[in-house]
Amino acid sequence: MGAGHAHRLYRHGHSPVHGLPPHTKLAAAFAFVVVVVSTPREAVWAFALYAVLLAATAAVARVPAGFLLKRLLIEIPFVAFAVLMPFVAEGERVHVLGLSLSVNGLWGAWNVLAKGTLGVAASVLLASTTELRELLLGLQRLRLPPLLVQIASFMIRYGDVITDEMRRMRIARESRGFEARGVRHWGVLAKSAGALFIRSYERGERVHLAMVSRGYAGSMPVIDEATASRAQWSSALALPGAALVIVVVVCLLG
Repeated sequence: MGAGHAHRLYRHGHSPVHGLPPHTKLAAAFAFVVVVVSTPREAVWAFALYAVLLAATAAVARVPAGFLLKRLLIEIPFVAFAVLMPFVAEGERVHVLGLSLSVNGLWGAWNVLAKGTLGVAASVLLASTTELRELLLGLQRLRLPPLLVQIASFMIRYGDVITDEMRRMRIARESRGFEARGVRHWGVLAKSAGALFIRSYERGERVHLAMVSRGYAGSMPVIDEATASRAQWSSALALPGAALVIVVVVCLLG
């Protein structure tokens, strides 16, 4: 399976986490997120322990805190949504620093921030320790529909190609004196987008014909078979396992 080039989120390393099979890390990340989402929002201390577990995993993976925190900026839109919730939600209200805030809105904002941040952090940590090609192999090993895996593979492989095509089109426009300054230039940009779509479609047709001529019959050959031992599964599931213990304690105490 293709898509062998590294992505920006990946951090090369030789840690125990890097060495785990990709499908075990995918399963562990998914299980951890499920446990986090299932935790009652009132269990504040549980979310703090989840953050400690992620920090410990990042330390084992030798992923610096700065590297992780910079990539958490992707959740800024969710943060903005959470900040507005105490102001627009209805129900009982409290006054904080002269502001009238909804109690339900405050709990809702905390729920979004805590669970969203932990979920994004787990995903970033997964991407930081697993190459794209390995992620695709892991998805295939977890029996994700082959068609979806192939679509993801082609998106990754040709994403840079399309981006480079856009860059060349922009340079061509600028070399002819074009500069988008307002609504009146949207027509040119729309025509460029249409031309890019046609070029991408035609490229896809050529690639498909080339694959068919080389024996493609609807499925990609698996070059590397990703397998995992019981010890590797145990290591990978240590994170969601510890999180599950925490949520069980929360339920017992609640």
